[in-house]
Amino acid sequence: MVQRDTPWPPGTPCWVDLSVDDPGRAKAFYSALFGWEAQEGPPEAGGYLLCEVDGRPVAGIGPKMGSGDEPSAWTTYLASEDADETAGKIAAAGGQVLMAPLDVMDVGRMMVATDPAGAVFGVWQAAKHTGMQLANEPGAVCWNENMSRDFDANKAFYHAVFGYKYDDMSSGDFRYATFRTSDDGLGGIGALDASADVPSHWLTYFTAASTDDVVSVATALGGQVIRPAWDTPYGRMAILSDDQGAVFALMGMASGAAAEG
Repeated sequence: MVQRDTPWPPGTPCWVDLSVDDPGRAKAFYSALFGWEAQEGPPEAGGYLLCEVDGRPVAGIGPKMGSGDEPSAWTTYLASEDADETAGKIAAAGGQVLMAPLDVMDVGRMMVATDPAGAVFGVWQAAKHTGMQLANEPGAVCWNENMSRDFDANKAFYHAVFGYKYDDMSSGDFRYATFRTSDDGLGGIGALDASADVPSHWLTYFTAASTDDVVSVATALGGQVIRPAWDTPYGRMAILSDDQGAVFALMGMASGAAAEG
């Protein structure tokens, strides 16, 4: 278990949120799936929901911004002490700023960008809202990974912007590394299989006490299985989409410590 009440160190995946056509429907889906308690913000929050486990924020749900034509999706936010400075680094390193830094009431400052391979991510500069206050517990985030069609270029990009260092786990055709800014792994970055018909993306993993049980509940609620459950040294995993098409992953609790989120 990880509990935290202060801002996460720069470069750490510190928050995730879901953009959907129908936040109320998403609230019902994830509350049934993970037991989330969803708290609606003030009117100026625009219908954004803060989702909690044991009274601690773990994720957000909100309506799509802009035209609404984009698919429903989970977004990973990386912590920054200065979102405006990070925006400059993103542009200089070959990324694209999709939404310039802006203040979100008095809770923080955010921006949205893509890396050079096209994966969308957010940046969060904490104020009153420090990000996830619980990780590595059922219903909370346990891992975030960037899956790319340009593994080497993306490693260079995230190093330039966030100072990531990498511990390579590659073997044969499998190309994957964990990233860190100090001694602890913060997430992963990998190469998509050439035959995979999916764009570069960030993927959020939620902890499951039993991956198979959560998969069963998700499908009963109208979700879809993207990749059936499989066993790994880090826990039993599965990739799903919810009933509005947003993709997320599960990681079952393995014996010993779960992966850092």
